[in-house]
Amino acid sequence: MAGGWARDGAVQDQIDASVEDAVQQARSRLTQGDSLIRCEDCDEPIAEARRRALPGVRRCIACQTAADQDNAASSSFNRRGSKDSQLR
Repeated sequence: MAGGWARDGAVQDQIDASVEDAVQQARSRLTQGDSLIRCEDCDEPIAEARRRALPGVRRCIACQTAADQDNAASSSFNRRGSKDSQLR
C-alpha cells in the first residue's frame, strides 16, 4: 500500500529499481580478460594466487580495497526516490 499521491505498488517499484541498479553496477565491475602481473595503480606485483582466483584482476589487494571504499561512499542512497517520498 502506497501513501500520499503515489500509486499502489510504487514503493515496491522503487525497491525493485534500486536492486536492479545495484546488480547492474556489480556486473559492470566484474573483471574480464587476462590478469595484470603488476597493479595498474601502484605498480606493485599482484600475487599469483590472486591472479588465478580472479581472472582479469587489475589491482593489488590494497589498491582494490581503497577503490571499493571510494565507490561505496559515493552510492549510499536511492537516486530513484519519487518526489512524494522525498517530501516526507
